[in-house]
Amino acid sequence: MSLGPASSAREILSHLRSLGSQDNLAGMARFGIVTETALGLSNVELHRVARLVKINHLRALELWQTGVREARILAAFTADPKTLTLEEARHWAKDCNSWEVVDTVADLFVTARFERELIPEFAADGREFVRRTAFAMIATAAVHLKKEPDTTLLAWLPLIEQHSGDERNFVKKAVNWALRQIGKHSAACHAPALALSRRLAESSNRAARWTGKDAVRELESDKVLTRLGLS
Repeated sequence: MSLGPASSAREILSHLRSLGSQDNLAGMARFGIVTETALGLSNVELHRVARLVKINHLRALELWQTGVREARILAAFTADPKTLTLEEARHWAKDCNSWEVVDTVADLFVTARFERELIPEFAADGREFVRRTAFAMIATAAVHLKKEPDTTLLAWLPLIEQHSGDERNFVKKAVNWALRQIGKHSAACHAPALALSRRLAESSNRAARWTGKDAVRELESDKVLTRLGLS
């Protein structure tokens, strides 16, 4: 099947099914990817499809509604961040049941510049993958919003500290990711992030302690210090 910008959600889904690989599913499961609705396509293949079909927001909403892992990732790749609404973002975050889908939509939400509204809202949500979305958005923002003032990123450190004790695996790893990315954003962000990391490393809470120790290890590395001009 030949895909292009005019391809429908049904045609795209049929194409994705034709590319599915049972062999890939086992490998995905080993990385904690939920495979119940997965077809077994890599993100490299999905990016290739996205380049063919281009941005189409209404079609992206249809792809998301299928519930298929690959269709949902493709939906995030081909949704229009200028058209995406906060309610649509909230709905997608609520639907997420796998860390990799969370991390993909988090990128879209930051591109749509929803971080101010959604990060505190999602962090306060007790559902594991919704809360992960908040910290995946922080990590993504720290990497991609290069013109954002350091103060914007530093304002999220108290949120990281507040939820550092969440021992659920996918939240804990996202909190750690967010802390490390803030610390690597700039020389001005490094010291406050490292100070928080050191404080968490001494915590009596196991999750917070792991997050702190792991972040200290990276933020004190020669590679990071050299890149930031701190060595």
